Amino acid sequence: MQNADLWQKCLDFHGHSCGGLAIGFRAALYARKLLGIDFSEDEQIVCVSENNACGVDAISVLLGCSIGKGNLLFRIRGKQAFSFYNRQNGQSFRLILKAQPDGVKDKASKLEYMLNAPDEDLFSITEVPLTMPLEAPIFESKPCGECGEMTAECFLRYKNGKLLCADCYDKS
Repeated sequence: MQNADLWQKCLDFHGHSCGGLAIGFRAALYARKLLGIDFSEDEQIVCVSENNACGVDAISVLLGCSIGKGNLLFRIRGKQAFSFYNRQNGQSFRLILKAQPDGVKDKASKLEYMLNAPDEDLFSITEVPLTMPLEAPIFESKPCGECGEMTAECFLRYKNGKLLCADCYDKS
């Protein structure tokens, strides 16, 4: 298998080998090739995943897209589809997993197919349905007027003269 060292990095992070991880692994490798960039140290590459399944771990490992950096976003649609954006040059595309051939039935053959089939056999490429997401915003934190826990300002709600976190707002 090509890129065995990268597959191992994904396995180490994810914890086990599975078809879902292989989907994200191949999507990330294909995106790297199409974007002409290997890893997003900051927010250069953005991924919008239409699922919250195993493959997202491979995208995090190989592309540097993460929830914490704000360049891994979810638009859950139950599809094995990933939109990628390159902030440096504005390039974007969406990869959608194609149906596997009829002869690929059991788990072992599915995994083998996912790891070794040509990129074009695995994914369709289309335009992205959304404009490029904004860079991750940074919000000031303030204490909740009830529990005192520091809360990002955008999540505080005003009630009875106090700024409250969502939990305290729901209780009162």
